[in-house]
Amino acid sequence: VQLQAYGGGLVQAGDSLRLSCAASGRHFRTYTVGWFRQAPGKEREFVAATSRSGGSTYYGDSVKGRFTISRDNAKNTMYLQMDNLKPEDTAVYYCAADAVPPYAWGSAHVRNYDYWGQGTLVTVSS
Repeated sequence: VQLQAYGGGLVQAGDSLRLSCAASGRHFRTYTVGWFRQAPGKEREFVAATSRSGGSTYYGDSVKGRFTISRDNAKNTMYLQMDNLKPEDTAVYYCAADAVPPYAWGSAHVRNYDYWGQGTLVTVSS
C-alpha cells in the first residue's frame, strides 16, 4: 500500500487542523494504521493508532484528549483531527500502515509499521 499525507500548515496555538492520509491499493482495510510525528532533532514519536475497522483507538499521552484518529475504509483514507494545538505539536506528521499488528488497535512502535507516507509539516505558532 502507498500512503500520502496532506493537510499540514501553519496555525496558531489553540487552533484546529485535520490531517488526511490517502492510501492506494485494494487492501487498506486489512491494515491497522497510525500517525507519528517527528520534531527537528528528536526521534519519531507515536501519536495515535486505530484498528482495521476504526473501532479501537490508542493515543500517545501528549495528545490524548486533543487529537482524534479515524478512518474511512470506503475512501481508503485515514484522518487525524487535531484540536487545541500547542507549539510543542510542531513537527512533520507521518501516516503509517501495519500489516501484522501486535494488538487489535495496532502498535505504538515505529518498527512495527510496514508502510509510511511522506509526511506533512504542521507548525503551531504561539
